[in-house]
Amino acid sequence: MVGLFFLGTGAGMAATGLARSPFEIGLWLAITGLFASIYHPVVIAWLVRNARSLCKSLGINGVFGGIGPAVATLSAGALIDLAGWRAAFIVPGLIVLATGFAFSALRMRGLIVETGEDRRPTPKNGRGDMVRAFFVLSLTMLCSGLIYQATQPALPKLFAERVGALLQGGVLGVSMLVALVYLVSGGLQMLAGHLADRFPMKLVYIVCFALQVPLLMLAASLGGGPLMAVAMLMVSINVGALPAENGLVARYSPDNRRGLGFGLKFVLVFGISGFGVQVEGALYDLTGGFTALFVVLAAVAAVGFAAACLLPSERRETAMAAAE
Repeated sequence: MVGLFFLGTGAGMAATGLARSPFEIGLWLAITGLFASIYHPVVIAWLVRNARSLCKSLGINGVFGGIGPAVATLSAGALIDLAGWRAAFIVPGLIVLATGFAFSALRMRGLIVETGEDRRPTPKNGRGDMVRAFFVLSLTMLCSGLIYQATQPALPKLFAERVGALLQGGVLGVSMLVALVYLVSGGLQMLAGHLADRFPMKLVYIVCFALQVPLLMLAASLGGGPLMAVAMLMVSINVGALPAENGLVARYSPDNRRGLGFGLKFVLVFGISGFGVQVEGALYDLTGGFTALFVVLAAVAAVGFAAACLLPSERRETAMAAAE
């Protein structure tokens, strides 16, 4: 399935670039999305099964998850300027296809080996803890996703309004600043993953929500350089919670239903929480600024903090932590 993700997504992107009508563009984009949707339920579950340091591995994966959108934003613009919009689909599509062929070849040669069971077994949980974690994580993931989805489209406009004087009002400068924020935030996921391996994942998760509340409140009123610093911390901590969050999903999902658990997670994060984009636009239109948006998001983070406190307590062996 992992190889299918690469091959299907790459082929769909390349075909989109070669489309000759709006219908074909829509069709191939739908096919691209279909294969790309394999990533979170299948690839993250595959990563969890093969990881020795669970949250650190998830953090490293998150680093590239942060780098990807930043590079995509800049490379797509460059390809469109140099060779037109078709190149923005064909070139990345061919790169993804090549990656898929390389992955398949390495797997056939035995250089990439899939295990039948977790390399690092997770503690067994009672049915009550699993049900409790399911409902709590559903709420916390929805809160985290709403914050991310509302913040992402808000940052370019926020920087243009409040930091534009420092950037001389340039669109390119704003785009590069937003890309920098997400590059840094992606990089810090490795540190967050390391912390989630050293300390209880629940504790790291709770602290991430708690820190977002004051930062979001500060973002409601700051401008200039201080806003840039707060925004970088705010986004970094939001995405920094992901290694612990994914680790908790893996911990409280049955081994034979882990893919389903991650699939449900990303329905919440990218589906239902996509409502955050609508919230961002509606509040901006209603108030003419971003103050109300970040106050509301701070309240959402507070709800996430309160809910995360209700997660089952982790019984971690100190010997396992010391060995890492």
